[in-house]
Amino acid sequence: MQRVAHAAAFLLHQHPWGDRGRIFELYTREHGRLSVFAQGVRGPQAKLAGVLQPFVPLLVSWAGRGEAPRLTGAEPDNAGQPLPPLPPARLMSAYYLSELVMSLTLRHDPQPLLYSHYADALSNLRQEAPEQCTLRRFEKRLLDVLGYGLSDVDESLLTDLAGAEALRPRLRAALDQCLEGRSLRTRVVAKSLLGLSRSGR
Repeated sequence: MQRVAHAAAFLLHQHPWGDRGRIFELYTREHGRLSVFAQGVRGPQAKLAGVLQPFVPLLVSWAGRGEAPRLTGAEPDNAGQPLPPLPPARLMSAYYLSELVMSLTLRHDPQPLLYSHYADALSNLRQEAPEQCTLRRFEKRLLDVLGYGLSDVDESLLTDLAGAEALRPRLRAALDQCLEGRSLRTRVVAKSLLGLSRSGR
């Protein structure tokens, strides 16, 4: 039986399991992406319900065999300092980052550098750094880690809004190649919201 304690992680996704349980999709620094399950974590009285939130650095523990071990503990990894909330207008961008990680990483394949890039991108969104620059920089770094980097693109070009917007089509094309025809839900939602905004609804 494998036991892991206080692993640095982010929660990417979760869904119900049974009557009171949930399955959590985690992205960890040292163990890569994995699923864990837990009972008694649904509802306001569940002690971990308020801890297991997306976009927040966590320290998680689990035990078990197979593809989905049992979650045994979770706590914030913020050195006792409360994190400023993620601006509501940037939640869609944060979900987009998470969906890229979910879609383009392999289970149980540690990528400590990509984990750091993901953490940095979330921190920049939280601190209200330029949103487009943050997204395009993470896309570039993700492609680099995956071996699909644009060798002629210097990251310094992604430090202003004009440079980030100019490189957006090339980064989008490279990501689409990696996705191999799979669609991203956040793109569909964002496009729908943009259409509603333009129609005045």
